Order: sequence, then structure tokens, then C-alpha cells
Amino acid sequence: MESIILHVDVNSAYLAWSAVWDLAHGAVRDLRKLPAIVGGDPENRHGIVLAKSVPAKAFGIVTGETLFSALAKCPDLVIVPPRYQVYVKASEAMVEILSAYSPVLERYSIDECFLDMGPLARPEALRIAHQIRREIKRTLGFTVNVGIGTNKLCAKMASDFKKPDLVHTLYPEEVEVKLHGLPIEDLFMVGPALAKRLRNINLSTIGQLARCDRGFLAGQFGKIGMVIWNFAWGRDSSKVHPEGTLETKGMGNSTTLPHDLTERPACHRTLLSLLETLVPRLKAAGFHTTCVAVHYTTTDFKTRRRQRQLPQQTDSMTALYEIARALFDEIWEGQAVRKLGVSFSHLRSNQVVQLSLLDLEQIQKKEKLDDTVLQIRQRFGDDSLIRGTFISSDTKPFSGGVDEPGFKFMNSNL
Repeated sequence: MESIILHVDVNSAYLAWSAVWDLAHGAVRDLRKLPAIVGGDPENRHGIVLAKSVPAKAFGIVTGETLFSALAKCPDLVIVPPRYQVYVKASEAMVEILSAYSPVLERYSIDECFLDMGPLARPEALRIAHQIRREIKRTLGFTVNVGIGTNKLCAKMASDFKKPDLVHTLYPEEVEVKLHGLPIEDLFMVGPALAKRLRNINLSTIGQLARCDRGFLAGQFGKIGMVIWNFAWGRDSSKVHPEGTLETKGMGNSTTLPHDLTERPACHRTLLSLLETLVPRLKAAGFHTTCVAVHYTTTDFKTRRRQRQLPQQTDSMTALYEIARALFDEIWEGQAVRKLGVSFSHLRSNQVVQLSLLDLEQIQKKEKLDDTVLQIRQRFGDDSLIRGTFISSDTKPFSGGVDEPGFKFMNSNL
């Protein structure tokens, strides 16, 4: 028997999770059955597409394009904003189910997991994969694709085959039949820029890449050339790292503004709005941050950035807002701001914290306030408690998009 790896991937995760949440709370329409997307600001119609429904895909809408472009393709498009707390809950519920199938589980991203099943007969692997697919659909209400392979690369590529709600295999003897006919862009690690370079030398399919001379690829592309050549043959030696052994690199939030900001208070409010979304994500993930960064982009596409290492790890909204505001003030020179972002890095577990006795009382007060606000919003919705600074302004109290590095890639071949 071979060692079997499963890759579980949620179909249109953000849209599916929004749809399931809405249906569970009285909605009559299922976003998955409508031309619908998750992303940006539904009122101001700015931002990018983070997830799309199958009907939206039929209009040619793709993930990553602007809302302006998507609306040009489908004027009746339904747009819903991102809801990160809902996504975290859905992801945790899925991981709870998957943990019963294997103790060796790696959360590859918020909507993807690898499972090392150990030595397993192929018919049994197929049975278990379908069982996982059905249990998640029945219990949680959304669908997943499950890929089966003898390594992480093949399992992930298999899960990307025809969707939704399906199980696919990619065993070594299936690589040429199932993989080599696919366009070069479908290969893991081949992004748009690399795909363009490959097509410029007449490598347009994965099979053509696989049959290319290794020395030539190494000369043209260096190490990455050898990595993708191995991937084209379904070769990968990466291990499934059990959850908790991989450290989250960081998380961030940014927004492209509906109009340029030229006043400092408006920029400060936008930073606060971004943190209102980002800090709950930090808390939900069980982390504190020890480094804060702020960046902004001007109307002529120039970007400035500054970061600060913190003397004390924290997840305090008050403290993080003060730091972000100070960082912005240090680098802003009065230019019109078109995009603004804030991010956290060097994350540490919130389970063990070394506190200064001199600051203990103040820290506990801030934590109690943050926890109370979070509990009210979780129970009654984000809009149930809004800071007064947003009431008389045109700044949304919760804003931003996904800007999160997530977990480490499969990099054993690099």
C-alpha cells in the first residue's frame, strides 16, 4: 500500500460561507445560485472580486478583477462584503471534522487542508474522500473538492480538477493523462508572469514543460525552473506538517478608497476601520503581534511604507490603532491617498504573555473593553456597536479586503 495524501478545498469558499450563513439566518436567496461575488464595497462599487458564484463565472467574471470590470460584464451582479469572522468559524468547523480522519493535518490556508492518511489502499482512500465530502456538505452546508495523491502536489492538483463537490485522483501513472494536457497556468507555482515567460518560449502546456530539457529550464529560470519541471512530472517531497507546527507569517488588511483622501483625520478613520476588521481576525487566530506596518499608495501609484517592532506583544485595538496612526503620520507628506493598508507580522501565540507589572492594570482594562465589544458584535452583528467617529463621516466602520500571506508553501524543492 502507498502513503496517501488528501487535499480538501472548499468550493468558492467566501461566497459559499456567506451563502450558508445567510440561509441559516433567514435569507431566502442562495448566493451560490445567483450571479454573485464577495468583495469590495457594495455601495461604492470599488475593490476587487474575492470569490464568485458559478453563475457569475458564466459571465466571464474572474477572481481578482475590479468590481467596475465585473459590473460591466453583469450589471445585475449581487455584491456582498467580506465577513471574516464568519469565514473563521466555517474554517474551524471544517477542521474539526477533518481532524477525526487523520491526526496529521496541515491547514494550508483558511479554506484548504492537507491530510496525511498513511499507508492506505486506493479503494479505501476513495471511500474516505467521498465520506469527507458528504459529511462536510451534510453537516456544514457547503461543498468541497477532495484531491487524492501520493504527495501534496498531486493531491492539490487533483482537487483543482473539475468542480464543485467532486473527488479526483492523481496517481503517478495518471500524471501524463490527467496533467500534461492542461494549460501551463494550471500548474502549481506558475503565476501569470511566469506563465507569460514560458509561453514566450513555446511552452503552453504542462506536458510541453515536462518534456523540456532540464538544463535549458535551469538556465532560463534558475531554481524555479527545476521546481516546476518536477511538478510537471508530479514529483514533490514536501511533508504534511501537523497543525500548529507552521507559524503564520502575518496578516493584513487594505482598501482601495472610493475617493482620494487628503485630510489626516480621514486617513486615521480609515486605518481604524481597517483595524476593526483585522484585529478580530488576529484574536480569532489566537495570536498577538509584535510588529505593525502601515502603507499607503498615492494617485500616481507611489507607495510608502513604515513598520515598527513592538516592545510588548499585543492584540489590543487601542494600542494597535495608536501605533498605526503614529506610523502613518511619520511617512505621510500630504499627498492624496488612494489606497491604505495595515498589517501585522512576527505573530506569537496569545496563550503565553510576559507582562510588566507596571502596565498590568491598564492592559487588563483595555483587554476587557475589547472582549466586551467583540462579544456584543459576535452576538448581535458587527453593526450593533459602531464607534462614534464613524457616525458623522463617510468612512465605513469595517473595511478592507483579504491581504494575508497565510501558511508556508510546499517548498521542499526550492
